[in-house]
Amino acid sequence: MRKKLVVGNWKMHGNRAANADLLAGIVSAGPLPCDAAVCVPFVYVADTAVSLAASSLRWGAQDVSAHEQGAYTGEVSAAMLRELGCRYAIVGHSERRAYHGESDALVADKAKIALGHGITPIVCVGETLEQREAGQTEAVVKRQLSAVIHALAHCAGEMVVAYEPVWAIGTGRTASPEQAQAVHAVLRAQLRAATAQADSMKILYGGSVKPDNAAQLLAQADIDGGLIGGAALKAADFVAICRAAT
Repeated sequence: MRKKLVVGNWKMHGNRAANADLLAGIVSAGPLPCDAAVCVPFVYVADTAVSLAASSLRWGAQDVSAHEQGAYTGEVSAAMLRELGCRYAIVGHSERRAYHGESDALVADKAKIALGHGITPIVCVGETLEQREAGQTEAVVKRQLSAVIHALAHCAGEMVVAYEPVWAIGTGRTASPEQAQAVHAVLRAQLRAATAQADSMKILYGGSVKPDNAAQLLAQADIDGGLIGGAALKAADFVAICRAAT
């Protein structure tokens, strides 16, 4: 059985005092029954690394540069993140695709460079409401994932995949457990065709996951955890979701 993974995506929220309280609240809850991590804004990665040095709670970044180094003002490299102990990097989040024009190819490049530095990429895929209503969900998510599978080649089994229906992110709408499982099953089948590690890989669900719907979502056969947005900003909610992962 795959151990569940719950990852908090803080997005562009927080300050040093609030972050310290949030992390302390999560850590003080004691051992969690799943793997857990928080992905924090770049300016707080050093603080987070220090705060969690003696904790089983892992941390990651919300993005990573596709470049090794050089004249790329504002970018943060995988080598820099790894030096601080970064475990995960979210790549291809729908907000990056929508607001920053990130292509499937760029997302694949980011995943490859992160993995090359020992950082596990959390590769996000998902469809908009218009795409779902047009019956394009499967084609969209398979296209997005295919680019990363091709780039990672024999290392494809080392990534984490996150399905995040764009229409359910921050909207209060949530895919039903059955809707989410159907897409996760498609992704699992695609991974099986690409790597022998597919059945041990984690596929997370992201999209308005809360303590009151987490258990049903995480009980699905191919949903191996969650990529949590708003609920990750409250220690009690994040911990409750982690405990629902059992």
